[in-house]
Amino acid sequence: MEIKKLSDTLKISSYPGRGIVMGRSGDGRYAVTAYFIMGRSENSRNRIFVEDGEGIRTKAFDEGRLKDPSLIIYAPVRVRGNDTIVTNGDQTDTVYENMEKGQSFEESLRSREFEPDGPNYTPRISGLLSVKDGKFAFTLSILKSDNGDPEECLRFTFDYDNPKAGEGRFIHTYMGDGDPLPSFEGEPERVDITGNIDEFSENIWSSLNEENKVSLFTRFIDIETGKYETRIINKNR
Repeated sequence: MEIKKLSDTLKISSYPGRGIVMGRSGDGRYAVTAYFIMGRSENSRNRIFVEDGEGIRTKAFDEGRLKDPSLIIYAPVRVRGNDTIVTNGDQTDTVYENMEKGQSFEESLRSREFEPDGPNYTPRISGLLSVKDGKFAFTLSILKSDNGDPEECLRFTFDYDNPKAGEGRFIHTYMGDGDPLPSFEGEPERVDITGNIDEFSENIWSSLNEENKVSLFTRFIDIETGKYETRIINKNR
C-alpha cells in the first residue's frame, strides 16, 4: 500500500467525518495517536473536547443549544494501564469495561455495531494503542452496515505490530460528503507522521475542512517511559 501524506488525504475530502490516526513519530521515540470530529448539523458543531482524567470527553459548547446528546456526547479517549483506547462513540466505555473483565479489544466490540442513525448507519471506528517495555503496537476496528443495509453488521479488525518510524494508519467514518453519507471502505490508509506534536497537530487541523471541522485531540507517548504530551484544539472557543 502506497504511503500518503496525511495532509493531502484530509484536504481532498470535505467530510471524512470522524477519524483516528495511530502510528509512530518520525524520530521513532513516540507512539502517536489523533482523533478528530467534524459536523454538518448545528448540534454536531456545538461541541468541544475537554480533558477527563487521562482521557477526554465531548461537551456541548453552548448547553442551551444542545438537542439530542445520544450520539455526540461521549468519552472518545480513555486510558487503561498501558493501553490508550480511542473511539468515535460510547463504545470507548464498552471496550474499557470489558477489558477490565478479561476480554480482548476485539471481543469487547462484539457486543456493539454501527450507529443507529439511518440512513447513514455511521460506522463505529475504534483503536487500541499499547505501549509496554519499550515496545508498542496498535489495533484498529470498524463496525459498519452492509452497504447501507442495517440487517447485517460487518466487522473488521486490523493489527499493527512494531510500526515503522514516520508511518501511521488512518481510519475515518465516511469516504466523503453525500446523502446518505458513504461509509469508509477498505483497509485503514497508510499515512506519514511527521514533526513534533505541535507540528503534527497543526498539520491535521489546518488540513481539515474549515466549515466542518469541530475538534482535534493528539497525543505523543514516549515508548520508553510511557510519559505523554497531549494537545486539544477546539473550533469553538
